[in-house]
Amino acid sequence: MHTVTTFPFETTETPHIWIPMPDGVRLSARIWRPVTDKAVPAILEFLPYRKRDCTSERDALTHPYLAGHGYVCIRVDMRGCGDSEGLFDDEYSPQEMADCIAVIEWLAAQSWCSGDVGMMGISWGGFNGLQVAALAPEPLKAVVSICSTVDRFADDIHYKGGAMLGENVAWAATVLAWFALPPDPQVVGERWREMWFARLENTPFLAERWVKHQSRNAYWQHGSVCEDFSAIKAAVLSVGGWHDGYRNTVGHLVDNLEAPVHGLIGPWNHKYPHFAVPAPRIDFLGEMLRWWDRWLKGEKNDVENLPIMRRWLMDSVPPQPDYEVRPGQWIGDDRSAVQAPLEKWHLVGRDLVLSEGAAARTIHPALFCGQAAGEYFPHGGAAELPDDQRVDDALSCCFELGQLHSAKDIVGAPKLRIQVISDTPKAQIAVRLCDVHPDGKSTLITHGFLNLRHREGFERFKDLPAGQVVPATIQFDHCAYRVPAGHSLRVALSSSYWPYIWPEAELTTLRLESGVLELPVRSESSQYSVAFDEPRSAPPVKTEQLKAASRHRNLIRSQVGAGLVLDVEDDTGEVRDPNTGLTMRSRLRERFSINENDPCSAESHFVWLRTMQRDGWRIKVEAEIKMRTDGENFLISSGLKTFENDKEIFEKTWESSVARQ
Repeated sequence: MHTVTTFPFETTETPHIWIPMPDGVRLSARIWRPVTDKAVPAILEFLPYRKRDCTSERDALTHPYLAGHGYVCIRVDMRGCGDSEGLFDDEYSPQEMADCIAVIEWLAAQSWCSGDVGMMGISWGGFNGLQVAALAPEPLKAVVSICSTVDRFADDIHYKGGAMLGENVAWAATVLAWFALPPDPQVVGERWREMWFARLENTPFLAERWVKHQSRNAYWQHGSVCEDFSAIKAAVLSVGGWHDGYRNTVGHLVDNLEAPVHGLIGPWNHKYPHFAVPAPRIDFLGEMLRWWDRWLKGEKNDVENLPIMRRWLMDSVPPQPDYEVRPGQWIGDDRSAVQAPLEKWHLVGRDLVLSEGAAARTIHPALFCGQAAGEYFPHGGAAELPDDQRVDDALSCCFELGQLHSAKDIVGAPKLRIQVISDTPKAQIAVRLCDVHPDGKSTLITHGFLNLRHREGFERFKDLPAGQVVPATIQFDHCAYRVPAGHSLRVALSSSYWPYIWPEAELTTLRLESGVLELPVRSESSQYSVAFDEPRSAPPVKTEQLKAASRHRNLIRSQVGAGLVLDVEDDTGEVRDPNTGLTMRSRLRERFSINENDPCSAESHFVWLRTMQRDGWRIKVEAEIKMRTDGENFLISSGLKTFENDKEIFEKTWESSVARQ
């Protein structure tokens, strides 16, 4: 990445400023401003992730760069997080939305602001940018939303196709540990301990809350902008990555927004595209500047004439859990070509060849299926991506299209329409579309999931009539993938996919009576020429790695009995920021276990350690969450401990039994 040191504007930085909320709570903000007498637009990133330490390295690459091009950039710690006052209640809560609007209105009223405001962010910041845009505060004119979702229930970190994700409780553990850290005494002064204890005493039990809401009810509808796309008036640049958990949002927004919208999807993981992996990276800051220049400054820079959708069409590569580079090419389309024309292939019939004859119509229980799934949210660590799918294909019901005579470009969201019989009233289905290489290796192209009790909508449950045929449609994630001539396509179906999704409480056998795969196959070349400059950024923060980082991922099959255990450890080591004097460390240990013949043996366990220290002052947070099931209920236990100078000063535990709906 090219480091830029000279900008059109000199900049100044204010490391901390208070922004008052209507109820008297003050939020802590960090501001980068161009040196100019002219009022300029403001760009807001509104997060719970501790602007002074947790995101400081990332922020250094981006915010000073935008400020150097004539924008006030502001990073605000949300209520009850980082150095801000008040108490955190939940993700995307009404209080969060109200605070964000108050910050926008405060920005617009400042003498150095032109009155026009944009919002940017990835993940949480991508979510709340869209959500606030749907509330349409008058100063908010444009949004850049990266790795986000439009539907908090069906396509977020909690549930997928109505099936509970393994990441649901994992995310609760992450939040528990992250938001239990105290404000920095250098910022808030002697009140830091009082503020910290108030946070700890009021820590919400989010694991229980997110497990309780097992259908798409009002809890999830709040903040789901798909409820009313027309409410968004701001111009939206939606950005995603094919190796991220959020692959569908860009297509949904381009298809449904009436406001100005453009989509951009690369091969990236859950990171900003100027430093994400796999490569190629792009000059994403330049892309954002063009967006802001058009919609915040009113410059006629022809951004409207860019293709409404720009996507990286990935070439076929052998499966592996890490890629530094994902080869392919950029393609550009107008709105009419976002979804390629559909080819229809019958799984039970003459068009697709069954891999094992008629017996392949049966989807037998296989609780170990899911070993090669990879992480839901790859962040660039070791062994995070889906590996060779043959280990899971062998445990699935597979249908295969013979060797292709010519390449197929699959661009869009495939669907599988099935008629299926279940021997239990509660069942789920996982479907994978794979690229099978001539040597037999199987690369995951895309996948889809459905809790079959949600087959008529995520708002309600409807038991399956055991032994009777029912229709269902499984929606795959969006993709852009070229399958070469000489390769074949495989559709693999399973009734479980652990630990990606939680298994049902009973072993289920499904029989497929019919199935039609709707495959979006692009037959034309790119409508537009698409190219990007090389990535660039402001100078990085120079931190010191005091203790080495490490990451381990071990899949262990018991030699005695029939157990499978996935152990993951991710440790940042100790990192010191000489600008603040803070030394930080975070370590996560995850364990997912299951026995081969007992879905109720599934258990997940997460342990977080976070430390921060400076000049003889040391804080440590230990957070733990465990979830299992007895068949009728999800059983959740959680604990939080905090230490000051190695002395335990706070402990809180939670226990909950939540009925499986």
